[in-house]
Amino acid sequence: METIRIQTVLRLPPELMDRVKRGARKEKCSFNSYVERILDEATAESSAIPMLPAGMKVSDEVRNLARFKLPAPTAEELEADPRLAYLWEKYGQA
Repeated sequence: METIRIQTVLRLPPELMDRVKRGARKEKCSFNSYVERILDEATAESSAIPMLPAGMKVSDEVRNLARFKLPAPTAEELEADPRLAYLWEKYGQA
């Protein structure tokens, strides 16, 4: 069974177009299938950024895995939570 595809026009800056073409050549696939794969991966359910309750603290490790950034903890928060202070020192100041 063939997957239905919808044709679209995409305008890109020349330097981005060149990078995408190089990426497709490197992976030995067509420009279209390369762009389709990248867009599919970027919009897959597993890549969606979860909504977190207000005030919920998340470690830098989890933030990096989830691909979103939260404001830096305050000095008071770091002082009150040694685990948070450790993680901030190790991962948060990159």
